[in-house]
Amino acid sequence: MILLDGKKLSQKIIDGLKEEILQSEKKMRLAVVVVGQNPVIQKFVAQKRKTAKYLGIGFKIYPFPDDISTNDFRQKMAVVTHNKKNTGVVIQLPLPKQVNVSYILNSVLPEKDVDMLSVKSMGKFASGKSSILPPVVGAVKALLEEYKMEYKKKNIVIVGAGNLVGKPLAIWLLSQKISFSVVEKDTLAPEKIIKEADILISGIGRPGYIKGDWIKKGAVVIDAGTSEEGSKISGDMDFASVSEKAGFLTPVPGGIGPLTVALLYKNLFILSQQK
Repeated sequence: MILLDGKKLSQKIIDGLKEEILQSEKKMRLAVVVVGQNPVIQKFVAQKRKTAKYLGIGFKIYPFPDDISTNDFRQKMAVVTHNKKNTGVVIQLPLPKQVNVSYILNSVLPEKDVDMLSVKSMGKFASGKSSILPPVVGAVKALLEEYKMEYKKKNIVIVGAGNLVGKPLAIWLLSQKISFSVVEKDTLAPEKIIKEADILISGIGRPGYIKGDWIKKGAVVIDAGTSEEGSKISGDMDFASVSEKAGFLTPVPGGIGPLTVALLYKNLFILSQQK
C-alpha cells in the first residue's frame, strides 16, 4: 500500500505559488472568521496562519462568541467581507447550531469566496464559469495527477453528498463527463457499492466508518473526512484494516487537509489577480 502524501504535495504547490506571489504586485489578506474556542478549529486556523506567513500574505482573524445569533453574525460579516483589505474571506466550519449556516456563507462576496461555499460561487462552478475550484476538488485532482492515476474510465464512488466534499466533487465529475456513484445515509447496502470502487472518496465525518472488508483490493482510497475525537482528528476510514486492502490511501491528518489549505491560497491568488 502506498500512502498518498498530501503534505509533501501541498508544499510543492505552496512553493510554486510563492514564486508567483513574489512576481505579483497585488497585496493580499485572508480574513478568517472563527466562532468560539474549539481547539480542533484552532489547529486548522493555525495551519492557515502558518501558510500565510510563509507566502508573505496578510492574515487576520475575526473572533466571535459561540452564542452569536444569525442576525448579529450577518451584520458583522458585512463589515468583514466589504473591508477592502480583505481580499479573501473564510468562515471556519462548523458553526454553532443556532446559526443559519447557509445564510452566513452566502454573505461572503463571490470575488472573495476562496472556499467557494456560497450559493453564487457554487452556481458559477456548476455552470463552468468559475476561474477557481473548490479546495477539496483541487486537492483530489492534484493528488490524482501527481501520482499519475487514470481516473476518467474508473469506477468512482463518493461517500456523502455534503457541501464541503461530496457535492462539489460530484459537480466536478459531471463537468468532466465522468460517471460515478454516490453513497448517502439512506443508501441500501452501502458496503456493496463501496466495494466496487476503483477510486473511493469519502467525506462524511464519521470516524472509522469504512472498514477494510468494504474495500476492493488495490483501490485508490481518498479520505476527505475529518472529525474530532477529543483533541484528535480522525478520518472516515478504519485506517488499520483499510490499509491492508487499499493500493493507495491518504492518511488523516496529512492527506487531503494540507492540500485544501494550499488550494485555498491558490484560489486567493487567482481571485486577487482579477481585481
